Amino acid sequence: MPIRLQENMPVLEKLEQENIFVMSEQQALHQDIRQMKIAIVNIMPQKQQTELHLLRLLSNTPLQTEVIFLRLVTHQYKNITSEYLEKYYRTFDEIRNQKFDGLIITGAPVENLEYEQVDYWEELSQIMEWSKLHVTSTLYLCWAAQAGLYYHYQIPKYPLPEKLSGIYQHYLTAAHANLTRGFDDVFYAPNSRYTGIRSEDIYLTEGIDILAESRQAGAYLIASRDGKQVFVNGHPEYEARTLASEYWRDIKKNLHPNLPANYFPEDNPELAPVMTWKAHSNLLFSNWLNYCVYQVTPYEL
Repeated sequence: MPIRLQENMPVLEKLEQENIFVMSEQQALHQDIRQMKIAIVNIMPQKQQTELHLLRLLSNTPLQTEVIFLRLVTHQYKNITSEYLEKYYRTFDEIRNQKFDGLIITGAPVENLEYEQVDYWEELSQIMEWSKLHVTSTLYLCWAAQAGLYYHYQIPKYPLPEKLSGIYQHYLTAAHANLTRGFDDVFYAPNSRYTGIRSEDIYLTEGIDILAESRQAGAYLIASRDGKQVFVNGHPEYEARTLASEYWRDIKKNLHPNLPANYFPEDNPELAPVMTWKAHSNLLFSNWLNYCVYQVTPYEL
């Protein structure tokens, strides 16, 4: 998929090194098609790393896509300069009158707080409400999936006895779902979180279904039946060493983390992890863009 980004964004160089097709504005204007418009609310701590993770996954279909990143004005960002955010990110107020084909809301390391205690909860709630009428389909990742289920369906999250971290085996629970089209019956996906949702709460909720889950990690992929809300209770966007980086970070903070499950070869953190979830992560994003966005979005937004 050709991706159209703001000119000179730092992530462009890395994408081009990986042979990912990034289109200039001039090229885009000369193609006689309507590009998909995707907005990403990036609230992960490592902004540029998350940009790269998500753009890789959005690049694997033949659709031309314009991607814009959004920042939350009610949140103080610690790991990125305000100059970078002001240059490459937009605010909700700047785009609230526009319509988008797709919206992605990332996770955030705030699971141990009640939703209403999160400093940007009111602003994020406005965005989730706005998305109902301004976005064809919204994809929520990890904490955002739990937050979206709570906001739209009043489904609570529950604290886990310890951090759930690792690569877990998942299996399909719904036959012939578009989002899992082409999936193997069993696949792997990364998880990294302190809270979870209970499958029984979802089964008791009208209008949404569990499409994939794990015996160890619980419900993974949940979607509304109209495809407008897709909740991924994990991190399909993670690259091979992301969990390792989190593990060593927690070691330095004296948090005494457990080794991520099913991740380091021979459970030896000195050995490089093997990526076992890349194909299904790419397929998930491709299916979302195709079946939940492109096939149903109007030509005139």
